[in-house]
Amino acid sequence: MRTPVTVIGAGLGGLTLARVLHLHRIPVTVYEADPSPSSRPQGGMLDIHDHNGQLALQEAGLTGEFRTIVIAGRQTMRLVEPDGTVLHEIPDDGTGGRPEVQRGELRRILLESLPAGTVRWGHKVSGVRALGDGGHEVTFADGSTVATSLLVGADGAWSRVRPLLSDATPEYVGTSFVETFLFDADTRHASAAKVVGGGSMIAPSPGKEIFAHRESGDTLHAYVALSKPLDWFAAVDFGDAFGASARIAREFDGWAPELTALITDADVPPVLRPHHALPPEHRWDRVPGVTLLGDAAHLAAPNGEGANLAMLDGAELGRALAARPDDIEAALTGYEQALFARSAEPVTFDGAEVHGIDSEDNTARAMLKMITAQTD
Repeated sequence: MRTPVTVIGAGLGGLTLARVLHLHRIPVTVYEADPSPSSRPQGGMLDIHDHNGQLALQEAGLTGEFRTIVIAGRQTMRLVEPDGTVLHEIPDDGTGGRPEVQRGELRRILLESLPAGTVRWGHKVSGVRALGDGGHEVTFADGSTVATSLLVGADGAWSRVRPLLSDATPEYVGTSFVETFLFDADTRHASAAKVVGGGSMIAPSPGKEIFAHRESGDTLHAYVALSKPLDWFAAVDFGDAFGASARIAREFDGWAPELTALITDADVPPVLRPHHALPPEHRWDRVPGVTLLGDAAHLAAPNGEGANLAMLDGAELGRALAARPDDIEAALTGYEQALFARSAEPVTFDGAEVHGIDSEDNTARAMLKMITAQTD
C-alpha cells in the first residue's frame, strides 16, 4: 500500500509543507533521521523575512504563534570596524520586516501544529528507488521500507532523494564558519557583549569577518568566517579547543580584543562549518512522483535566506498540491517552475546585491555605503 505523501526531513521546510497539507486535509507522513525533536541543537537565531518566511507561516496559519516567539530588539544591527569602532547601528524600532526568533522555537511551533504521529523519528534513509507509475520506495537504516505515491526530499544538503532527479552534488565554495558561543555574556564577557550590542554585529574585512548575534538567555553566538581551502582547516586540530581557537584568532591579529574575544573566550569548543553549494542554475527534468525543497533543491552558502526559502518552498508546494489534487504532475510542474526561477534570483540586502566575503568591498564602510544608498 502506498502512502499519499511522504516527506523526508523534519526541518523547517518539510514541516511547513506538512502543516499546509494538514490544513487541506491531505494525508502526509514525515520521516526524520533524528531520534527525537530534542536529540541535537537546532541552531541559533533566524530573521524571518516578510517577503518569504512570513508568507509561508501565514499560509500555514501560524502567524499568531510566530509572533509569540519573536525576541524584541534583536533586529538591531551594528557595523563595526576591525579596530572595534562602531561605524553604524540600525536600531530595532519594531517596524522592521525581519523579526528574529530562535530556530528551535520556530521548529517547535511547526511540530506542535501537526497531529501526533505525523513525524516518524529515528528513520534514517539508506536508499530510495522508483517503483514505476510515479511511485517510490524508501528504505531505512533499520531495514524497514515505505512505498509512496509522492516523495518529497526535504533532507538538506546531502539529500538521499536528490539523485532520483539530478546528479548534481554540493561543492565547497571556498569559505567556512567557525562557530562559537559565549554564555552569560553581560557579566562574564562584558567587552564582547558591549561591542555586539542588543542584536547582531558584523565586522567585515576582505577574506574574513566576524558576525555575532545576541540570542536569548544572555548568549552571544558568533560565526567567524574565513576564506580558506578545506586543506587549511584540516590542518587545524579542532579536537584541541584552545589550540584551534588560538589558530583561528591569529587570522585576526591586530583586530580589537573585544572582537577576537568572540573566538578566544568561547565557552564551548569551536565548531567548523564548511560552506557548500549546488550550482545556482541547478535544474532537473520532471520525474513523476518526486520533487525537492529547501537545501535539497537549491543549497547555497549562508546568505540569510536559506530557512526562509525552505519554508516558502514548503508552503508553495503544499498550496500547489491542494489546488490540483486530481493532477499531481501539473501541480509539481508549476511548483518546480516557480522554484527554479526563485533559486536564480540574486541575494539582495534592501535592494542591493550582496557582495562575497572575498570582495574588496567586504568592509564596514562599503556596507554602510550600500545601506545608506537604499535610504537616500
